[in-house]
Amino acid sequence: MPKQLAVVMIHGIGRQRPDYAARMIRNIEQQLVVQGYEPETIAWQPVYWDDILAPAEKAYLERSLDTASLRAHRLRELVVTVLGDATGYRQLSAERVSADELRVYRVVHERIRQNIATLYHDQLGSHPVPMVVLAHSFGGHILSNYVWDSQRRPQQGLSAFERMNWLTGIITFGCNIPLFTFACPKIVPISFPPPRLAQRLKPKARWLNYYDPDDVLAWPLKSVNAAYARVVSDDRLINVGGAVIGRTPFSHLRYWPDRGFAREVATFLGTLL
Repeated sequence: MPKQLAVVMIHGIGRQRPDYAARMIRNIEQQLVVQGYEPETIAWQPVYWDDILAPAEKAYLERSLDTASLRAHRLRELVVTVLGDATGYRQLSAERVSADELRVYRVVHERIRQNIATLYHDQLGSHPVPMVVLAHSFGGHILSNYVWDSQRRPQQGLSAFERMNWLTGIITFGCNIPLFTFACPKIVPISFPPPRLAQRLKPKARWLNYYDPDDVLAWPLKSVNAAYARVVSDDRLINVGGAVIGRTPFSHLRYWPDRGFAREVATFLGTLL
């Protein structure tokens, strides 16, 4: 069946397996069927990047938790992945950056580029369709940087699809982009919808940001400034994780299996099918 829509998924903090998105994809596909859509018309492309930073974080955790008298191991693991991913990936100013520090930023972005190329050439047969990106947690910050670079320093030889010109939908969840704006003298979001997006798709373009009120790593985006208020369509509160985990900071990791969130995603995808 011809593909009508492409969905890219980018995970955030927390240890992930290469098949991290499988359960969410199943839940979304089930909701699409309930809503009367054909899941086979969607090409899915999860981007896995945890292996780039996980080894160093895991090695430190094993050394520290085995030798020191530390409490709250699970919470400490979450903190290490949050801060470790953020500091390991960070992009420094030109006068401060070293080759090793810039390498991680570039390697993560190259992983995304490779996945989008696979999606475009293998799954779509080099035929562009509207693209939606689902980005969790720190993955929202990575997505924002990737799109920013694509819009301002487009790589030569890439198709319009690979340069993110077909980006029609963004769904961020558990997003902490605001935490990375405080050092910026002028906060400027990506251009969304993309200036080169087909005119027929622009009225359908949406950036939806979901956050659980108990998730301390999830923040609204429209309140960053007036520019973000213009490009982000809606900040939406959602409860994930159930009665127990859903009331703790670990709700940050519970968007992936949540059926209610899958229903929200399916509803938006249906507007593009």
